[in-house]
Amino acid sequence: MPDLSGKSVWITGAGSGIGEAIAKSLAAGGAHVALSARREETLRQVADDIAASGGKVEIYPLDISDSDKVFETVAKIKSAMGKIDVLINCAGVNTPKRHWRDLDIKDWQRIVAVNLNGVANTVCATLPLMRDQQDGLIINIASWAAKHEFPVAGPAYIASKRGVVDLSHSINQEELHNNIRCCCISPGEVATPILQQRPVPIEQEELDRLLKPSDLAEIVTYVVGAPMRVCFNEIVMSPTYNRTLLPIQP
Repeated sequence: MPDLSGKSVWITGAGSGIGEAIAKSLAAGGAHVALSARREETLRQVADDIAASGGKVEIYPLDISDSDKVFETVAKIKSAMGKIDVLINCAGVNTPKRHWRDLDIKDWQRIVAVNLNGVANTVCATLPLMRDQQDGLIINIASWAAKHEFPVAGPAYIASKRGVVDLSHSINQEELHNNIRCCCISPGEVATPILQQRPVPIEQEELDRLLKPSDLAEIVTYVVGAPMRVCFNEIVMSPTYNRTLLPIQP
């Protein structure tokens, strides 16, 4: 575990799953964490767990698809914590009716609004702080589906996550002179609550073979602890039993 004392970290999608695991791991390393998600009650539970272990934590309920609220939240975090060293985008949504045969355009718009536009909102709001600091790290959680064919994810989810990959690389292209680096992590299937939105449920035996949120948290903690001179541009990871390589019908 690297010593993350003095790091101020903002994590979206922190109320459960990958975001929750990352928040707890970074707080255990000494980071001061600010947590955002839509549901305040889940954030409070995660924050209580972190505080009970001696961690420093703040909560900021937020729908990242609302750009005005995102900018307001960044101002609040800066006021409370003084800076944002690391932004970690974990928030993501999908819908059970996700294929062209049954996809509602409003579901498409909501998925893109959160998964892609929401990331752009947090990045645009946070970059000015990082430029002033001449230091900053952004970690965006994309998906294996952004890199490899996996129709189970549905076209809206795939398109939004592929956008996140390109968005992430553009940050490194434009902000390297400000010592700002971006790491895009594209995991295969992770046993998180979002899998409950699948049209066909996954059996527990197979769930047990997927990646765990703690696996992502360990990788992210390593990336956060790396020196400024190191940029992990992109990390692609999957379970050893990678179901996306099997002939699964959407």
